Amino acid sequence: MTEPKPGGIPAESLPTHVAIIMDGNARWAGRRNLTRLQGHRTGTENVRRVVETFANYGIKYLTLYAFSTENWKRPEGEVKGLLRLLNRVIRKETNALHKKGVRIRHLGRLDRLSEKVQQEIENAIELTKDNTTMTLSIAFDYGGRAEIVYAARSLVRQGVPADQIDEKLFSAHLYSNGLPDPDLIIRTAGEMRLSNFLLWQCAYSEFYFTPVPWPEFDEEEMRKALLAYSKRERKFGG
Repeated sequence: MTEPKPGGIPAESLPTHVAIIMDGNARWAGRRNLTRLQGHRTGTENVRRVVETFANYGIKYLTLYAFSTENWKRPEGEVKGLLRLLNRVIRKETNALHKKGVRIRHLGRLDRLSEKVQQEIENAIELTKDNTTMTLSIAFDYGGRAEIVYAARSLVRQGVPADQIDEKLFSAHLYSNGLPDPDLIIRTAGEMRLSNFLLWQCAYSEFYFTPVPWPEFDEEEMRKALLAYSKRERKFGG
C-alpha cells in the first residue's frame, strides 16, 4: 500500500477526477443578510482553497460547475455580476494557478460571452496548456444535454457514417474530450440532483452530497468527501 495522502487516505483509494457542483452561495448569503452576488463573490474566493487542497491529495483532474446554460434565466443584474466575477477571477487567479502547475480548460459555450471574457479565457488556456500538476476545468455556460447535442452535430457536420459512431468516437466530440470521466461528483448545499452536469460522463461516477454550502466547503469537508469515496467498491456494472 502506498503512503497515505493528507487526511490519512491511501493514494490508491483516491479518485483521479473530481467534479463539483458548487451550490449554495445565494442561500449562504441570505442567511447572513447579504446579497446573492455577495454570496457568489465569497464562493469564488473558495476556489483557490479547493484547488490547492485537492492538488495536495494528488487529484489530477478537477472540474467545477460554475454557470449552467439555464443560469441565463436568472435576474439580469445577477447574471451580469456573475460575468464580471468570472472575468475578475480569471485575471486574478490565472498566474497563481500557472505557477502551481495547473492547466486550465473551459467546458461549455464561449460564443455567448463578451469578446473580452472570451479572450481572457483563451489566454488562460494558452498560458497553462503544458502544465501537468492538475487539470482544472471550469464549466461555464455549460449544459450536459447541450454538450451531447453539440457532439452529435459535430459528427453530422463531418459526415461520419452512422455505423462508424461508437461511444469512444462520440466522447471525442464532447467538450470534455481528453478528460477521464469523473470518478467522484460532489454537490454542496444539500440538493441531490445533477442539474444537467456531465450527463454522458457520469455513467459510473460515485456521488457525494453534503448539506454544507459552497462557501463553507473547507479542507475538512473535502477530506470527508474523499474518505467516503475511498470506502466504496466500484464494480462498473461487473
